[in-house]
Amino acid sequence: MTTTDSLGGVVLAGGYSTRFGEADKAVADLAGTPMIRRVVDRLASVTDEIVVNCREDQVDAIRDALAGCEASTRIATDPVPDQGPLAGIRVGLETVDREYAAVVACDMPFVDPALFELLYDRARGRDGAVVQLEDEWYQTTQAVYRADAMADACAEALEDGDGRILAALEKLDYAVVDEDDLEGISGETFESIDTQEALREAESRLEE
Repeated sequence: MTTTDSLGGVVLAGGYSTRFGEADKAVADLAGTPMIRRVVDRLASVTDEIVVNCREDQVDAIRDALAGCEASTRIATDPVPDQGPLAGIRVGLETVDREYAAVVACDMPFVDPALFELLYDRARGRDGAVVQLEDEWYQTTQAVYRADAMADACAEALEDGDGRILAALEKLDYAVVDEDDLEGISGETFESIDTQEALREAESRLEE
């Protein structure tokens, strides 16, 4: 039964982290805490159910990383690996038991929970809410979507052979949030940790 009066969460962790090296960045140590644990802990402050999407070979390491986590978490594995973030979003949203869900990539450890509160408010009555920055780039992996609508749109795009998240987004009625609406939101929220160098830089800031 889908719950309609609270926000769910989906964390995308199924990528192969090619720029990060051989290690899995989802469980990389960031100032003493696995990166995915930092994301889940932040997301948990504004959601009451979190689904982590990953590959089957990541499950044990991610469970270890989330051990003792206060948030209610479930893992949803990709039936077909390496189909990209669009497939991960689909799997996560098909699993979550909430009408709306916040979606965030596992490599965004500075995600600001207040952003999801804003996006959830804007998404109500529509299929989602997405930030568009001044460079016209949509922040599709830090957004709020109506779970069934976006999951269906992802499935349709994948069936069409189009793996872009924007291909699914274009099928939805969604609200656009621009930079002028982000007053009070941390400027680090969209920062992603894609390389070992970025990890070291982020760690130095956290240890200051």
